[in-house]
Amino acid sequence: MNKLRRKDRAITEEEAKALLNKAEYGVLSTVAENGTPYGVPLNFCIIDHCIFFHCALEGQKLDNIKQNKSVSFCTVGNTEILPDKFSTKYESVIVSGEVDEVFDVNKQIALEGLLHKYSPEFIDKGIKYIKGLDEKTRVFKIAVNKLTGKARKQ
Repeated sequence: MNKLRRKDRAITEEEAKALLNKAEYGVLSTVAENGTPYGVPLNFCIIDHCIFFHCALEGQKLDNIKQNKSVSFCTVGNTEILPDKFSTKYESVIVSGEVDEVFDVNKQIALEGLLHKYSPEFIDKGIKYIKGLDEKTRVFKIAVNKLTGKARKQ
């Protein structure tokens, strides 16, 4: 786990992994060549402790990744505003790691992982759909170097 300023809000690594697994989407943060930060929401899946996502063949995040493979990925779980405490109940996970493109079998496994996460009722139809994506989509894997989770539960 990374260092946390509010250690009283830290959640265990297992809790952080569970939160990451159940998150509907996350925000991938990259840095452009000129140092400008760039964050983009993504859907994703977890396979073998790595984060996988798919995207178009070109774009800002791909330009950024090409010049700097270090990324941050953040998810937020349940939240609730606590107006009388001027605060918020929350749970979140921040990951840092290195991103690389995957191909062939690993690309297929990742796309099927996304299918199982987001369209579990349509697996057969989804497998057919994936076959047509090979030349239209790229798939990347974030190897997790650091994982930090925290929450305010009350």
